[in-house]
Amino acid sequence: MTEETDKRGSAEEHGQDKQDPEEGVQPRGKWANNMEFILSMAGEIIGLGNVWRFPYLCYKNGGGVFLIPYCVFLFCCGIPVFFLETALGQYTSEGGVTAWRKICPMFEGVGIASQVIVIYLNIYYIVVLAWAIFYLINSFKSPLPWSSCANPWNTDVCFSRPGLFANPELFNKDSNWSFLHNISASGYEDYYSNFNETFLLKVSSPEEEFWENRVLRMSHGSGLGDVHWDLALCLLFAWVICYFCIWKGIKTTGKVVYFTATFPYLMLFILFIRGVTLPGAADGLKYYLKPNFSKLAEPNVWCDAGTQVFFSYAVCQGVLTALGSYNKYNNNCYKDCLVLCCLNSATSIFAGFAVFSIIGFMAHDLNIPISDVTASGPGLAFIAYPRALSLLPGSSFWAVLFFLMILFLGLDSQFVCVESLATAITDLFPSRLRRPGAREILVLVIAVTCFLLGLPFVTEVSWMLNISTVCPVRFLFPLIERNGGDVGMNANGGLLRCSFVTSPLFLMTGLHFQGGIGLFRIVDTFGPSGTSLLLIACAETLVVSWVYGADRFYDNIEDMIGYRPSPVLKYCWMFVTPLICVATLLYNLATDSPQSVYSELFGSSASTIAALLIATPLICIPVYIFIALRRDPNNMTTPSKDLRQVSPDKPVLTLCNLVIFQAQRRPNRNPEERNTKTAEELTSFGID
Repeated sequence: MTEETDKRGSAEEHGQDKQDPEEGVQPRGKWANNMEFILSMAGEIIGLGNVWRFPYLCYKNGGGVFLIPYCVFLFCCGIPVFFLETALGQYTSEGGVTAWRKICPMFEGVGIASQVIVIYLNIYYIVVLAWAIFYLINSFKSPLPWSSCANPWNTDVCFSRPGLFANPELFNKDSNWSFLHNISASGYEDYYSNFNETFLLKVSSPEEEFWENRVLRMSHGSGLGDVHWDLALCLLFAWVICYFCIWKGIKTTGKVVYFTATFPYLMLFILFIRGVTLPGAADGLKYYLKPNFSKLAEPNVWCDAGTQVFFSYAVCQGVLTALGSYNKYNNNCYKDCLVLCCLNSATSIFAGFAVFSIIGFMAHDLNIPISDVTASGPGLAFIAYPRALSLLPGSSFWAVLFFLMILFLGLDSQFVCVESLATAITDLFPSRLRRPGAREILVLVIAVTCFLLGLPFVTEVSWMLNISTVCPVRFLFPLIERNGGDVGMNANGGLLRCSFVTSPLFLMTGLHFQGGIGLFRIVDTFGPSGTSLLLIACAETLVVSWVYGADRFYDNIEDMIGYRPSPVLKYCWMFVTPLICVATLLYNLATDSPQSVYSELFGSSASTIAALLIATPLICIPVYIFIALRRDPNNMTTPSKDLRQVSPDKPVLTLCNLVIFQAQRRPNRNPEERNTKTAEELTSFGID
């Protein structure tokens, strides 16, 4: 038996599923082809953040200059961690928890922490799809329901072509304010000098009122309101779609992604072509990419770039490990990861052209500055962009295309996250969950549980508003009173607090909002938070490079793909990525006070909620270190015997030709046993 044949046979052992000796247990599946893996990964990492976050960050942080810090974080953190997680899954053929248990039992908690993040995402991220479905259904109406003020949910201050001071002539002396319940602006001039960012008077646009009054359902009260049946049905429908995309495992997931991962590109391309042909599009694109090199000196710009890379590339969530685990052992995951990273970043940049061309048109049409219509997150997808689409001829057609794109962008990210969780649980209990029918039941339990936990996110919203003394009671009291607000006055005669039943007339820093959207934002901020992701990324790179051994992992990768990746990755894992993660984390902790900000949403409970969301995944790491110490203190860092080690005698870590850690001389099996096993496997494949 030659050495080449021996190596080939051993590789085949990892390339094929290993049958569990227990009767009735099904083998672990594999992707039918490499394209299924590529599209599944693309569907996960290319999502809503590419469309509604990256373009906004680009214009906010210096236009084209933002690409400099973005690329620094991409090459120093994003790509190294992305490849590490994918290669780990392919090498171990295990999900996001058991993969870490196999290479280093002591740090199984790293995998558990990533799955807690995935649970957060499975519960709240799909709410965006429910909103998209709700908008999609309404997009078939003509005219679009958010394009006019002639709807039951509109208020008296709704105007179809609004904007920040869309009618500046109203603020001239002796101007007529009869449209606001016959209130004149005479006397307002005395207070105009105090009219700053603390208090901005703003009439409501129909798009804002549709989002606030029809979708979010603002009401007077506190805490979570009633669950609205139409949004709950949209959420249920989103879960039904998600369930049937993955209920049979990668057999269905691999086929569904052919459509869900490619269709958004078609929609994005169509919207791009339409956008760049509109008047004002060039101004929008210029605003999007115009470089401002002074921004490079601002630390916030670099933090925004790092945050975007971590979120956009879905690292530290266990999803990449789960998807990589279904690869054949000799798949070239290194090349695949580089292609996927380039595709993701290119999609983000291209999406910016589609978004800002439309925003430029809207600013041109409304004759307002572009800065007044730019937005990110739900504000872009459900207010700014629908407003722009309503200005186009054939607006219903374009609205349908846009919300179909939003739906499919979020759908494949959602069901791949559910697939990751199901894979992790199945690999933890293979003897019970790899039986016929068990997979379908497991995914159904996950879907039903997450659906029920997601219902609070579709409850109505309660508005409360704190107003400083800059505004006179005689001017604002009638407005608030007529809109059902409760008014309290301070000693200086100013408004101390106002609570609104209908759309707020005023936007300022003292705004309180509770209910579904408040809960969504706090979970979105503190669930998959930057703190959690940075610490998990730091732990992953340190475990692989310094505990398991970067050189040993490079040997494993070479055994899989046939050559060693760039040595730059090794030094990123050992030094660069952990240092950048720690520096970014320290800066965030030193400059931000997010818990105090979000206490405006939920009062004193915000700090507790935020602390629990952040601490829950992170506490898993030290807890499992303690468990490993109690379970088997002599083998806390010893890899599983099941892992193939082609060079067990080589040092596990070297640095500048100096041996840092010697080899752990523990081959999987002796040569005679391995050759006998290989001969048996080759015979089973018909090879003599």
